[in-house]
Amino acid sequence: MTNASVSSTTVQPKARAFAIAWVCALLFYFLEYAGRSSPAVMIPELSQAFSVSALGVSAILGTYYYTYSATSLVAGVLLDRLGAKYIVPTGMAILGLGCLLFAIPDPVMGNVGRLLQGAGSAFAFTGAVYLASHGFSAQRLATAIGLTQCLGMLGGSAGQVVVGPLIHGLISVATFWSMLGVIVLVVGLLLFALTPKEPRAPAVPGGTWGVLSTYKVVFSNPQSYLCGLVAGLLFVPTTIGDMVWGVRFFQEDKLFSYQGAVFAASMVPLGWVFGCPLVGWLADMLHRRKPALAGGAIVMLLCVIQLHYLPTLAPAWLTLFLFGVGSGAAMIPYSIIKEVNPDSVKGSATGAINFLTFSVTAFIGPIFAGHFGKTLNINNADPIAHFRHAGMFWIAIIVLALLLSLMLKETGRPKVGG
Repeated sequence: MTNASVSSTTVQPKARAFAIAWVCALLFYFLEYAGRSSPAVMIPELSQAFSVSALGVSAILGTYYYTYSATSLVAGVLLDRLGAKYIVPTGMAILGLGCLLFAIPDPVMGNVGRLLQGAGSAFAFTGAVYLASHGFSAQRLATAIGLTQCLGMLGGSAGQVVVGPLIHGLISVATFWSMLGVIVLVVGLLLFALTPKEPRAPAVPGGTWGVLSTYKVVFSNPQSYLCGLVAGLLFVPTTIGDMVWGVRFFQEDKLFSYQGAVFAASMVPLGWVFGCPLVGWLADMLHRRKPALAGGAIVMLLCVIQLHYLPTLAPAWLTLFLFGVGSGAAMIPYSIIKEVNPDSVKGSATGAINFLTFSVTAFIGPIFAGHFGKTLNINNADPIAHFRHAGMFWIAIIVLALLLSLMLKETGRPKVGG
């Protein structure tokens, strides 16, 4: 038997094992996104539990993105150096602890819990992409990444449309967070059992600076920054506009009932369920990344314009669903950044784009809250005008993302032959 055939028979089962672990990591990402989005449906309850205003609750929730972005860098390095066997389940343990602490009705514990949730969640998508990149061929990677985000956003939708009725009838807010924490810890143990063990990477000369050399490669590439900025600008209407403020805006500015507001807001992540794999598949089919990216962003832009300025043309839930489908384009830069950087820094490339993406979220979130969230339901305010002003903010964000995307390098490879 030749060396090539021996290598083939060895690699195949190894890739299959990584693919199985990737499926388990999808559960991690599903649960992480459920925890990320569910506070949108319980802001009054959290305000009462923590004895703070709605703006104070928003500040507590926003701390998630500070640790999420920073820990994404650490997650990428650890995955490249140590593999996924111990690192990804450790992230689940941190997330589970954060959920349990968030159940304690104290603002300090709320902040600590949310910080831990952000830190642990940083290992979810980064870990899933790392496992996917080891379990799937390059021709199927964008589709696998799109499917990964699809499951995450399914969790985001469930975190709103399922959790809303639960906490308004069956269980308390504290019970929900306690249950979520326990489930996360149990899935973490399952992930640890299924993830293949990898040989340790050789020690890098230079200690910490040597380990961080992978980020020197990624951050020395201007395309990496463009990928992070474009992804972040396309993400932020979902992470801040929908998952933090969506329900409140539809209740206060559009006068929706609580159930109607929850249903409408939940359509954005549900649209992602279809949009992420669809846009990923389109990019793979076209062998081009940028047309799929631009197409999705244009759909987002048209939906925001229609929702805020021509609301009678279509029901809000349908517009928001289509917006979610289009915003699956935010995942295309995640493929591009891996393709404009060497294979040896795959984990760090994903960590870097997560850091950049959610740094944008952490930066823009307080700006939106201060200018638009703070002015919700104030005396003598015109709710229609307030809603439209918020729409202009998101239009400007999406247009900026489109302009920056023009500077991205096209990494798709033309199809060879007929």
